[in-house]
Amino acid sequence: MKTRVTELFGIEHPIVLSGMSWISTPELVAAVSNAGGLGILATGVYNAGQTREAIRRVRSLTDRPFGANATLYFPGARENAQVLLEEKVPVINFSMGKGDWIVKGAHAYGGKVIATVTTAKHAQSAASYGTDAVLVTGNEAAAHGSGVSSMVLIPRVADAVKVPIVAAGGFADGRGLAAALVLGADGVAMGTRLMNTKESPAHEGCKAACREREAEDTLYTTRFDGQPCRILLSPGGKRAVKRGLDLKRAAFNGVEISRMLGVPYLKMAAGVLASGWKNTLQLAHLANAFKGFRLACTEGDLERGVLPLGQASSLIADTPTVAEVLRRTVEEAEALLARPRAL
Repeated sequence: MKTRVTELFGIEHPIVLSGMSWISTPELVAAVSNAGGLGILATGVYNAGQTREAIRRVRSLTDRPFGANATLYFPGARENAQVLLEEKVPVINFSMGKGDWIVKGAHAYGGKVIATVTTAKHAQSAASYGTDAVLVTGNEAAAHGSGVSSMVLIPRVADAVKVPIVAAGGFADGRGLAAALVLGADGVAMGTRLMNTKESPAHEGCKAACREREAEDTLYTTRFDGQPCRILLSPGGKRAVKRGLDLKRAAFNGVEISRMLGVPYLKMAAGVLASGWKNTLQLAHLANAFKGFRLACTEGDLERGVLPLGQASSLIADTPTVAEVLRRTVEEAEALLARPRAL
């Protein structure tokens, strides 16, 4: 299946792995790329040295195009993005910040850049400074999605920009891919679906929860990490939402983040406070969220942890290989797209 996305990135199928912290590891990234899609490495939980090692690990596992992301408001994200440029990652995906400097750096070596957006306005802004494509995240998506559903958001963005569009939020099979293409997208990103594959490092408890839950078993809220975020309604998720922002807990969890980034805690805390009270509150939310996500994704602890889960979980009943997911998604989409022409 050829679209503007496959031609832009030099891939076989218009399917992208969402960059999910603790899940989109080098092994899963390579599995998606080797199967003909575009794997995107999540760097949010890495420091600069770990990011460099992870990129080189991906390259040892695949010779196909791949990408890596940088969530620009995360601590250490700018340093990670600089590593992506130094390592000449073929595709860089940035979000939650202005990435004009990333676009300039990537284009200097022939790399491509995707901006993750949740509004047509943000898509237009990213396209204005040369971003090659936009990843449009609808309300159905796990974690940070728009307040607008993919059904409305995709055509709205398609009317607003001329660059290729990758649709995210609610896509788990060929029906979704076909629908996205008809709505104006050029491909889809899958998070929840590819999280539940054999190659995914997600804990088996997470995969089981994905297979067993309905769309109604998720919650879209700002009370977990300060941003509109879709999570599983697990005991840990319910407790986190009820608790809201806990500054004392954030101070303790910040120690774990400082160790993860290799930055002295007091230095990191001083930098956070110097960034302003509004940003301090957001980063306090983030400190608590990091621990919640880690407990759920890596340990399967849904009593204390919080699992980002998209509404597409209600469409998932098995745990196949990555290659099987991509193959049957494309085959189903092609069959569905041929039907209207036949009629």
